[in-house]
Amino acid sequence: MARTTPHDHSPTEGEPLYRRIATELLGELRDGAVPPGERLPGERRLARHFGVSRETVRQALRVLRRDGLLATDRRGSHATLPGRPVEAPAWSGFPLGARRADGAAVARATVAWEAPPTGHAEALGVAPARPTLVHRYWSASADGRELRAAVTSFSAVVLAEVEELGRYRDRADGTGAAELRRAYDWMRRAGLTLHHRDTITRIAGAPSVRVVRRVHDQHARPLEITELVMDAQEDVLVYEFTVPAAV
Repeated sequence: MARTTPHDHSPTEGEPLYRRIATELLGELRDGAVPPGERLPGERRLARHFGVSRETVRQALRVLRRDGLLATDRRGSHATLPGRPVEAPAWSGFPLGARRADGAAVARATVAWEAPPTGHAEALGVAPARPTLVHRYWSASADGRELRAAVTSFSAVVLAEVEELGRYRDRADGTGAAELRRAYDWMRRAGLTLHHRDTITRIAGAPSVRVVRRVHDQHARPLEITELVMDAQEDVLVYEFTVPAAV
């Protein structure tokens, strides 16, 4: 991939490529792609994410740093956007079973554009082989014993109506880190009322439970399905609740 310089220009946009990347990155930061105070991905990952060279990413970061929108220290770069910080989720975050970011646990999350797992396609009302956005989450407690693994498949409806989720399609390669903790707030801001139905089942012969969450909107359209397996000792429990759309 050719390296860019401050004098290189994007043939389609008529502006330096690094400035366009700076603008796109700033937009993602304002959308909450990286929570306030958390480090940005490294230059190599950002270069892969935007499909440009590391030098172009480095120049884009320099623009944001110069404008006071980015700060860099020994731990890396993080956003310093003016105004109100990105609001915390109005209630439980995404995905089901996600731990709070307290530094005491190890966690990772990725997204891929692929056919959903067995059973998810039927729940979402799509053809079995039709690809969609699939989110995977894994975490372990500080001592490494309490494990959680969740797989979420999103419907075509929610990807079409929730802009923040739809943007992930073109960069869902299954390898890069994904920050979707505000997914339910994004859905509510898009005018969707969220109806959850969580089914909790004990896994025979194992100290674990499986939780299946199905989310529909006010029109009974499926939005997502999540399967979570976590260490616990519980009997079957089914509960439902509704989260109104943001006003």
